[in-house]
Amino acid sequence: KVDPVDQAYFEEVIQPLLDHPLIEYIGEINDAEKDEFMGNAYALLAPFDWPEPFGLVFIEALACGTPVVAYRRGSLPELIDQGITGTICDSFDDLVNAIEQIPSLDRRLCRQVFEERFTVERMVQDYLRVYQELTGTEETTDLHSTLFSTETAPLRA
Repeated sequence: KVDPVDQAYFEEVIQPLLDHPLIEYIGEINDAEKDEFMGNAYALLAPFDWPEPFGLVFIEALACGTPVVAYRRGSLPELIDQGITGTICDSFDDLVNAIEQIPSLDRRLCRQVFEERFTVERMVQDYLRVYQELTGTEETTDLHSTLFSTETAPLRA
């Protein structure tokens, strides 16, 4: 389903492109379908040309072990490790050529980088560390025990 605000653009610009034999339009998918879809993808190709401030879609791809190919915009250079979790491109030709590099990227490493940098646990630990620095406290918190204890219900992200 296309958002009503984007309906005219979809009908005039996007829909005519969907007749191409190399394009399979699947439409909107839910979260469970997205994990399977992205996890089975060859790569996430993100050719948008705006300064994305974070780019959750990149993190979702890494969580599924899927490498990312995208323009050097916004936060992308902070999220993707060049030649390890994807390819950061400066031109359209770079995007096209980057597709050939995908087989050399280790999908397990993409997932490992996600685990090391972007899990809820890791991000909360980082926030706690910053708050402790700002308040001058040196109290350490065993976040894993606090959040993921079997005695309490797990938190949902």
